[in-house]
Formats: sequence, structure tokens, C-alpha cells
Amino acid sequence: MSSLAKTMVTSLIVLLVAGAIAFIIVLNYTGNQNKGEAQSIDEIAEYSYETPEVTTDLNDGSFVRIQFQILTDGKKARNEVTKREFQLKNILIKELAVMNEEDFKSGLSKLEDTLQSKLNEVMTEGNITDVYTTGKILQ
Repeated sequence: MSSLAKTMVTSLIVLLVAGAIAFIIVLNYTGNQNKGEAQSIDEIAEYSYETPEVTTDLNDGSFVRIQFQILTDGKKARNEVTKREFQLKNILIKELAVMNEEDFKSGLSKLEDTLQSKLNEVMTEGNITDVYTTGKILQ
């Protein structure tokens, strides 16, 4: 085998190995650096939205006043939730209208999950990551 052929084969192998290493580095170290990591408390505070208190009646005639903290996955999602406040209130009123006092006392987690899933259905910019009840009064 001539020295020119040996040089070409060696160069080709070196280029292939370098290309494979560069490909692995690009796949592992680019994109969203926080992927798979929990948000810091500062990010949670920045991307969360506190709903106004909503007062409505339950199915059995009881009244409830409730307030939520809605966590989003980014600034765009937080801004969208702010704009969709009327839809949030509508979802809450509809969900609470079919609950009675016992359902409300025992089903608060279910209400939070329902609120999260129904808001995510209408969201176009980002997602709701969690919903926390921050205030409730049952009369």
C-alpha cells in the first residue's frame, strides 16, 4: 500500500472520530440546561401567578371563597395565565358548582389537578406545572 493511501485512510479515521466526538458533545451540552432539574425558588416565584379570590356557591348552597397560586414553566406561560384569568374563573365556577361541602373538604387535591389539566388544554405558550391552594373559606 502506498504512503499516500495510508495517509488518506489515517486522515479519514481521524476525521470520523473527531466528528463523532463533536456530535456527542453537541447532543449532551446544548439546549435547555435545566432539563430534568427542579426550578429554583426564585424561578418558581418569577413564573407563578396568584389568582384573585373567587367567591361562589356549591351545589348544596354553601359558599366558598378560594384562591390559588399557579406555577408555570416560563415567563410567556405566566403572562398567558394572567390574560386567561376570565377562563380560570369560569373553570373554577363550573367545577365548584357540582361539588357539595363534603366533596370540597375532601377533594381539594382533585380540584387542583382538574384546574391544572383544564388550563393546560387552553394554554398555547407553555404549561401549568402545578396548582397550590393558598386560601379557602367555606361557609
